[in-house]
Amino acid sequence: MRDPRTLLQPLLGLQAQVRDEIVSVTERQDIRSLATVDRDEPGDTIYAIDVVGEAMVTRFADALAREHSFVLVAEGLSGGRKAYERDRAAEWVIIVDPIDGTRGLMYQKRSAWVLTGVAPNRGPDTSLQDIVLAVQTEIPLVKQHLSDQMWAVRGEGVQARRHNRLTGESHAIALRPSTATSIAHGYASIARFFPGARDELAAMDEAIIRGALGAPPPGKAHCFEDQYASTGGQLYELLAGHDRFVADLRPLMRPLLSGRGYPPSLTCHPYDICTALIAREGGVIVTAPHGQPLDAPLNVEAEVAWAGYANAAIQAQIEPLLQQELRARQLLEGHA
Repeated sequence: MRDPRTLLQPLLGLQAQVRDEIVSVTERQDIRSLATVDRDEPGDTIYAIDVVGEAMVTRFADALAREHSFVLVAEGLSGGRKAYERDRAAEWVIIVDPIDGTRGLMYQKRSAWVLTGVAPNRGPDTSLQDIVLAVQTEIPLVKQHLSDQMWAVRGEGVQARRHNRLTGESHAIALRPSTATSIAHGYASIARFFPGARDELAAMDEAIIRGALGAPPPGKAHCFEDQYASTGGQLYELLAGHDRFVADLRPLMRPLLSGRGYPPSLTCHPYDICTALIAREGGVIVTAPHGQPLDAPLNVEAEVAWAGYANAAIQAQIEPLLQQELRARQLLEGHA
């Protein structure tokens, strides 16, 4: 296996280009044009703003293939993947989400993120656990002049820098998860972005909070939640010390949705969480909901449920309560 660091600078450069181009587009165009549906795909709806990032990734892959052999995994490709092998077998699988958090960005509500994970190519068995290099770059709002960029090589910790798009200057920053031993007075959330099963997810959230903290004191809030509709954004909030617990259980809601006569919901896919390595290298604990290592094949179809804890003390406080609620609803069957 070649050194994954040979891909680091090209990926940092690509993500910076995507960031700058997307910001430029959002400055020039209004919300209505950016929010136009370009096409519907099985895994997600592709909006006009997504197409800009997709085109840049394709051009980048064509250029990268001059020196590297790899399989690119991304939405918008035929079958979700394209091999750039030339005269040798693909050494890497590179999985990309050009804009994670499209909906918040196109309405100028919140930053989105460019996500990339790199793994040695093991064919169809290549998975999230194989990722050895990850890069993540913030796409800021038009009114926001700073954006963060993080990367990690497995076993080497996290590096991060903050870019000022007005001056072009960047400087190193330190991102650290919360060291609090309880979710009290902090942010803790179960994702419930879309209709269909929000009531069930909210009921689980309430039960977990009650189990951890008891009844709220009169006239006060003893913890808070944040529905950041971006998996990369959620991981960043954990890494930066803003959030203490986040879980995305949407794939586990399939039986409930089916029983209600609803189709499967939009869920997290491997390309949404391909930068979990960065959070883990920074000290965040990222697992499957049942507590086992998080894993999924590197494709565009797999559905991923996950839980993130700022530290071991938060995990010890929340994970047993989460699993208790999942067992009570028979949602851990086939996972534990």
